[in-house]
Amino acid sequence: QVQLVESGGGSVQAGGSLRLSCTVSGLTFTDYCVGWFRQAPGKKREGVATISGTMRSVYYDDSVKGRFTISRENAKNTLHLQMNSLKLDDTALYYCAADYNCGYLWAVSARSEYWGQGTQVTVFS
Repeated sequence: QVQLVESGGGSVQAGGSLRLSCTVSGLTFTDYCVGWFRQAPGKKREGVATISGTMRSVYYDDSVKGRFTISRENAKNTLHLQMNSLKLDDTALYYCAADYNCGYLWAVSARSEYWGQGTQVTVFS
């Protein structure tokens, strides 16, 4: 059974930082591209960042470039998202995901073979 379990969400003042983590089990981690998606109330789910199994290919949505950093630890089947300079607009439910697709096309499709349950990130002024 494939499981993706996120952690690290919370509430933070604008300008602050949070680090999300996602532990994946039940699949061969390095075979999959993994990424982070988010969904704010009343909005569609959107791709935030993705990273390939080899870590050679990394994608960021323009809205988070320069502020967020995605990384993965293949030996630990773990995915991270370091979020700095957080803005009010970053408030959303953040999901980790795994799929054979990767990069921009996967991010904009907002579809994935596997999803975590989500972790809430709330940025306040």
